[in-house]
Amino acid sequence: MKKIVVLTGAGMSAESGISTFRDAGGLWDQYPVEQVATPEGYAANPKLVTDFYNARRKQLLTVEPNEGHRLVAALEKEYEVTVVTQNVDNLHERAGSTHVIHLHGELTKVTSSQNPNDPRQIRELLPEEYEIKIGDKAADGSQLRPFIVWFGESVPNIEVAADYVGEADIVIIIGTSLNVYPAAGLLYYTKDKTDIYLIDPAEVKVPYDRYVHVIQKGASEGMRELNDLLRTT
Repeated sequence: MKKIVVLTGAGMSAESGISTFRDAGGLWDQYPVEQVATPEGYAANPKLVTDFYNARRKQLLTVEPNEGHRLVAALEKEYEVTVVTQNVDNLHERAGSTHVIHLHGELTKVTSSQNPNDPRQIRELLPEEYEIKIGDKAADGSQLRPFIVWFGESVPNIEVAADYVGEADIVIIIGTSLNVYPAAGLLYYTKDKTDIYLIDPAEVKVPYDRYVHVIQKGASEGMRELNDLLRTT
């Protein structure tokens, strides 16, 4: 069975109504990244950061996976599929994908503010627990913080993701600008014979000396076209 790695970014979930961060009108226009997505911002105003992610979690209750998510999940019928996502939502899992690696953390989880990557401290929240308050404690007694990889923090899963990319027969990139490192560097781990497809409605400058089959469409429409291509190859 051929191995596929699907690398997804914000454009994957945009059709579901989840705000992108970098595009015009995105979340970084509303909330300076330094305030809500850095350890320094959290230290300066933990309540602002906690409330920001509470709101992001509550948004998950109002959105559904789109056709693109479902088509990615359906690839598992014919391929061994690993999804490597820069997104912190749970839409891939809700669409049926069974092997998802989150590079930047998961909105539905919280952890210790002292030892955020200690697996003993990481906890999945039920929907009725999506509002974290100052004073809510992790198992080690520290304030609960979002299980999110902030700017300036290491990306624990990047080496795991690189191993899967290195074994892939096909890599599919959906809805990412390929500007955010270390995730953007994952394609350097592909084998010479790996087929690479990129789906994005915007023009993406491909920073690799490799042939990449570009499908300049949104996630759902692009995945439909890619399915047709895979059937003929």
